[in-house]
Amino acid sequence: MFEATISVGDSTALLALFGPRDQHLRQIREGLGVQVFARDGQIQVEGEEAAVEQATHVFEELKTLIARKGVASPEDVSGILSRIRGVEQAVPELSFLIDVFEPGRKIKPKTPGQARYCEALAKHDLVFCIGPAGTGKTYLAVAMAVTALKQKRIRKIVLVRPAVEAGESLGFLPGDLQAKIHPYQRPLLDALREMIDYEQFRRFQEQDVIEVIPLAYMRGRTLNEAFIILDEAQNTTIAQMKMFLTRMGMGSKIVVSGDTTQVDLPPHQQNGLTDALRRLHHIEGFCDIRLNEADIVRHRLVQQIVRAYEDAPVVKAKKR
Repeated sequence: MFEATISVGDSTALLALFGPRDQHLRQIREGLGVQVFARDGQIQVEGEEAAVEQATHVFEELKTLIARKGVASPEDVSGILSRIRGVEQAVPELSFLIDVFEPGRKIKPKTPGQARYCEALAKHDLVFCIGPAGTGKTYLAVAMAVTALKQKRIRKIVLVRPAVEAGESLGFLPGDLQAKIHPYQRPLLDALREMIDYEQFRRFQEQDVIEVIPLAYMRGRTLNEAFIILDEAQNTTIAQMKMFLTRMGMGSKIVVSGDTTQVDLPPHQQNGLTDALRRLHHIEGFCDIRLNEADIVRHRLVQQIVRAYEDAPVVKAKKR
């Protein structure tokens, strides 16, 4: 048994570190397998040496974050945990060399967080992935769905998105139903077309092997032997999320991805993603993966943009 001590200060600082109803504390205990005690303005951590060292780093990073922002969220704690645990983990390139339909193309995770995500997708039937833009939440889920289809482990891919506008009204959209929902489907279609050539993709759509549909069209269905992906899940209501999750049939897998910092619902309405995370954490077969800015694989500036929006307070314009 190994021990380490971290200086905290007063009870207010300790409360911020442990979180509401010790929520942050439970995340750290369960995530690293350590025991944590508070005594005389100090935190004492006990456990295996490597785990205690990681827990110490987590608490120190959390202290720094709280000093800067004033508060920490469960997502912040998950991100720090993922980053600290990922420092010593190599990305298992060969284990998750994802084979898609596009000839000669292989897809693999590029960060430890993405590798854990792919591992969760392979092992669990219900996976939630939370993270900022550019972390590969949707792309990797689509890739795993495509390879499952290619290997005939499923018979169908269903890609779902809520039809919620990102903070602006697009007004009346011309055309038939498919034309109206096409703008919302575009990110999913872009990912698919990198992995399946156009003619084969068209055949799959005509044969109903691949569906890209708005969330509202999931009501009343039961999907067997399907890989079902819900993208932009932070824009679902609680009722919509319940409806979606209960579409799961025999031999199916569900992946839910979203970014809780980019909710486009009305301010008074709680999103179904955050609610579901609270309700489902104890269910066997459920896995919750948190990605963070270290997992962003877009342009190098995206990491800095995400960090800038997390760190800087929003300044409201004064009414005149």
